Amino acid sequence: MSQLMEEILSRENMTLAYKKVKANKGASGVDGISTDEIQEYLKDNWPSIKERIQKRKYKPQPVLRVEIPKPAGGVRKLGIPSVVDRIIEQAIVQVITPIVEPHFSDYSYGFRPGKRAQQAIIKLLEYLNDGYTYIVDIDLEKFFDNVPQDKLMTLVGEIVRDPDTESLISKYLKAAVMVRGKYEATNVGTPQGGNLSPILSNIMLNELDKELEARGLSFVRYADDSVIAVGSSAAANRVMHTVTKWIERKLGLKVNMTKTKVTKPSHLKYLGFGFVKMGDKWEARPHQDSVKNFERKLKKLTKRSWSISMDERIQRLNWVIRGWI
Repeated sequence: MSQLMEEILSRENMTLAYKKVKANKGASGVDGISTDEIQEYLKDNWPSIKERIQKRKYKPQPVLRVEIPKPAGGVRKLGIPSVVDRIIEQAIVQVITPIVEPHFSDYSYGFRPGKRAQQAIIKLLEYLNDGYTYIVDIDLEKFFDNVPQDKLMTLVGEIVRDPDTESLISKYLKAAVMVRGKYEATNVGTPQGGNLSPILSNIMLNELDKELEARGLSFVRYADDSVIAVGSSAAANRVMHTVTKWIERKLGLKVNMTKTKVTKPSHLKYLGFGFVKMGDKWEARPHQDSVKNFERKLKKLTKRSWSISMDERIQRLNWVIRGWI
């Protein structure tokens, strides 16, 4: 067993992962074991699980697929790994984060220590106020569902350089999903909802960041949401064409060309914000769609007909309000 895997499975690291998953609560996976029941389960089963991981014989459980309605219609597919697998995934993330972070771009803001969406907005405003007011808004089609696993694992291997850890990560990618009681293979993609997915998405899209930097382009990226700020309409259209071709050719990802566009800041919605010109300066405001969505959530949570306890109602309201702030 490698030194890196020893660090992942160390008592200290696993305890920290257990505490984080327990604190996040969340629904049970396919095995039905809840965060309240996990401690007792691990007392009886952790030694054998650990041994199987050490021998590369551990097989993650399938991910439970649920569909979350989107405010604008349609559904977002979310994966719920078992609590045990969430703990193991979290343990991997804690150890590989310091390894991968130095490789990432300064202009990538999603799912990273010390980075947040507001910083991406501030950087984008810098570009706008420097005169880069033609925006290339790139839409990756169902990114998490379409990630080519072979390409992703090649990139993971180039950074992590540990076969034991890479093998375990690969098993999580191929763990299959359970949809309405039936198992489906997962030969492409990384399931949204898994603890590993955010860091894996950054490893994949770091290749895009490096390409944009090499071209000298002004951009920000938050997870799979990228925008490029350019100085003229002609340059923006040229960038949109060449970058989308590069993404499809080099990364094997699909670009949604019906949503990918060149736009002006006043017509852009990015990370929940809209952009307005105040005098000679661009400023960010919560987008009207985001405001309506926030109001809709508050209305739902404050309905008298919804029979939940006051404590739970207050807790849910706090979650939504903190997310908004």
